[in-house]
Amino acid sequence: MTEISPALPPVSHVAAPDSRGFGHVDTWVFDLDNTLYPSDARVWPQVDERITLYVMRLYGLDGMSARALQKHFYHRYGTTLKALMIEDGIDPYEFLDFAHDIDHSTIRLDAALGDAIERLPGRRLILTNGSRRHAENVARSLGILDHFEDVFDIAAADFVPKPERSTYERFLDRHGVDPTRAALFEDIARNLVVPHDLGMSTVLVVPRTLDPFREAFEQEAVQEPHIDHITNDLAGFLGQQVLPRVAA
Repeated sequence: MTEISPALPPVSHVAAPDSRGFGHVDTWVFDLDNTLYPSDARVWPQVDERITLYVMRLYGLDGMSARALQKHFYHRYGTTLKALMIEDGIDPYEFLDFAHDIDHSTIRLDAALGDAIERLPGRRLILTNGSRRHAENVARSLGILDHFEDVFDIAAADFVPKPERSTYERFLDRHGVDPTRAALFEDIARNLVVPHDLGMSTVLVVPRTLDPFREAFEQEAVQEPHIDHITNDLAGFLGQQVLPRVAA
């Protein structure tokens, strides 16, 4: 495995020697958090802090202890929500409403990204471990919501998060997507293993500089067999690497 340090700006586009292209793609699937917006939008830090606060209140813990428990849950179960549903039977909708009650004024309209997504031929969908409401609020603030056909959220996945195979299969079945004619854009490398295995073209979206609010493994620009392309500039990648090839 070759790693490109997330602390340094990687090249704007890295393609594997045998990478899958985009000429055959008719369905474009995007993760939401840390994929469709940059770290300076400060969306995820707010959500992360709200999750910590929820854990503090649920268990009567101080901030440091709640944070440690939250991260333990994340590593063991994949999401804190899944852990709390299993461990304490919480209401997932209540949790999601609380976690996603954030300030959206830090999100800037992204005209370049909106233009690039709008020009993608075929269907465009959001696949997220967050809630539909969160995805719609963020996408609306970015000015890109109207470019998407639908959002497949954690509730649609029966609260089973990516990277579980059943989540992707449920998504594909729900929306009638042929994975061999689809591309997925994601910010966490492990979330691309199953999609690639199913036949999707995969793109890992990494930050331009290390985000201190996220764990290092979530930001690694790793070159592995299940990753066809890596970029730290989604709008530029779509405009310069994808659109010229699908239009050809």
